[in-house]
Amino acid sequence: MENNIRNLIKEVLDSGHLMSLATVDDGGVWVADVIYIFDDDFNIYWMSRPHRRHSTAIMKNPKVAGTITVSKPGETDLGIQFEGIAEVIKDERHDLLIKYFQKKKKPLPEEIKNVLDEHFWYLLKPKKIELIYEKLFGFDKQKLEL
Repeated sequence: MENNIRNLIKEVLDSGHLMSLATVDDGGVWVADVIYIFDDDFNIYWMSRPHRRHSTAIMKNPKVAGTITVSKPGETDLGIQFEGIAEVIKDERHDLLIKYFQKKKKPLPEEIKNVLDEHFWYLLKPKKIELIYEKLFGFDKQKLEL
């Protein structure tokens, strides 16, 4: 059953485009939508400027949560919710940049160095993922501990 849940979570990650990322800072709770990519271990990556509120919050408190929803109005609910630890990656990570532009369905710019100017990669390592797949499980969330 766990392999099936893993495959369904991967289906959501493959189908989605935006992640709603929740962070906490001195001002309280904050949510930001970011374009994401992921790896085979369900680690989630995104690019952001370090002065953005969600980026500065991660530096003070790396505990984050997020959602990815791929269902549209009139369809059955399909998405994931997760919690984990986020961190900044200061390496350029051209491998991630290639995946990122593939996800955006845009050609990789010739001057990829310019793309990363003022941006860092961020990594979210999920501790728990909850799958909402109404078509198969109704409203019973399927949980995956990592």
